Amino acid sequence: MVESGGTGRPRPDNEQSAEHPATPASPATDLAQTPDPGTPDAQPAPTTPEAPEPSEVAPAEAAADGRDAPQGPPAPGDDHHTAGANGDSKSETESGTGTETGAGTETGAGTETGAGTEIGAGTETGTEAGQPAPLAPAPVPTLPKGPPPQRPPEQPRGGLLMGRPFGVPVYVAPSWFLVAALITWVFGNQLDRVLPELGALRYLVSLFFAVAFYASVLIHELAHTIAALRFKLPVRRIQLQFFGGVSEIEKEAETPGREFWLAFVGPLLSLVLAGVFYLAMQPVEPGTVPGVLLAGLMISNLIVAIFNLLPGLPLDGGRMLRAVVWKLTGKPMNGTIAAAWVGRALAVSVLIGLPLLTQSGALGSSAEDSVGMDTVTDALLAAILAAIIWTGAGNSLRMARLREHLPELRARTLTRRAVPVETHTPLSEALRRANDAGARALVVVDAHGEPLSLVREAAIVGVPEHRRPWVAVSGLAQDLTDGMRVSAELAGEDLLDVLRATPATEYLVVEETGEIFGVLSAADVERAFVKAMARPS
Repeated sequence: MVESGGTGRPRPDNEQSAEHPATPASPATDLAQTPDPGTPDAQPAPTTPEAPEPSEVAPAEAAADGRDAPQGPPAPGDDHHTAGANGDSKSETESGTGTETGAGTETGAGTETGAGTEIGAGTETGTEAGQPAPLAPAPVPTLPKGPPPQRPPEQPRGGLLMGRPFGVPVYVAPSWFLVAALITWVFGNQLDRVLPELGALRYLVSLFFAVAFYASVLIHELAHTIAALRFKLPVRRIQLQFFGGVSEIEKEAETPGREFWLAFVGPLLSLVLAGVFYLAMQPVEPGTVPGVLLAGLMISNLIVAIFNLLPGLPLDGGRMLRAVVWKLTGKPMNGTIAAAWVGRALAVSVLIGLPLLTQSGALGSSAEDSVGMDTVTDALLAAILAAIIWTGAGNSLRMARLREHLPELRARTLTRRAVPVETHTPLSEALRRANDAGARALVVVDAHGEPLSLVREAAIVGVPEHRRPWVAVSGLAQDLTDGMRVSAELAGEDLLDVLRATPATEYLVVEETGEIFGVLSAADVERAFVKAMARPS
């Protein structure tokens, strides 16, 4: 079964666009509307301010440092981005803003260097008694930048990693060991009737059969994988699980013809394997262990091929039906709907029909033998199989609706307007500029206007309002990496692929010319994704 499943210059502050609302909605910029004691617009009371004690400054700086703010990238894609029953997500590693130097050591009259980088905190002049000196905009030493954020190594997920044929990881799910034990027990009881002289060794032969059978299933899935790679479709992994295997293909085929062949090669190879085992058993005596094993593998591969050819999602036959309807109507969504509902009807048929066939003796056993525990086992097996088919059909519908709404996610419409600020700019001053420009994001630039880092929204919220005049924006920013630069023209699945490749909370959006367009928040993408999925197709 297969699942398919640059640098730039900032724009002027007075430049407006339809995609950038004039009213800030971020709590960080809303807090900046209150006059701060360190800004020229503030009118403090005519009392002499008290300089903070050294014991009070260090905790405030710790609060000003945004590195402890939790960051977790949303998983809009999935992602697990497959058109089948399963989905995935990734995690983010955030680098620090720099190495702290003397977090509690004062240098000069109330000015500190450290995690908070205070600028003129509590400095007084004798020009006017009782009045605090205005905030001096003189540059101060900026914090050393930490290493760029590294993407954490991908952890093996989905079970035990068995290998990487053609570069695709193959996992054995924990449920496989359960079904292997079940096959060993059932096939062992059958061997007791055919080869009673084996004794307890029959279970060892049965275990070999279970492993050989799932090796055939792996070959079935490798056929899907090779076809997908041939069509330039990325394959995330192959997983062997309770009821067979799954090839997780990350993108849809571009044409109905490719979709048809991508689904058909799996059952086709299972039929080929059944023929190979049939030819291999011809010179072998039927009543021997090799003869019984070859006969069992031939029958099991034939069953796998026929079952997967049933015309209902999530089976291969359902994908073939989807391709046919897609070709006839020109709309892949119509094919998905038709194949999914046929799959649900198939699930009901399995739930009711499989126990009836067993009771009637149509599957090879007499009606007298199909009583008691065998009847309960057949009914339980039919219920599990029907539930898997029904759930897979429903997931296929949901994934199809997801792909239908993905084009609505556009980087240009989701981007926040940004204001460029230099590294030494106090946070209160930067927020004042953002409010004046109707912006909701801050980009730290150098003296030439080249973007260096993005001020994290979570770090801004963590800074108390009374500390903002003495906290430089450089201490709250995350260094820009190549993966954090996003083209304003990206949309849909391409946009989600870029965000998944470099997990972060904010991204710099640039025009094709390299000009800064704004800042894209991962939280905004997630909200837009959920909103799009809530709308009916």
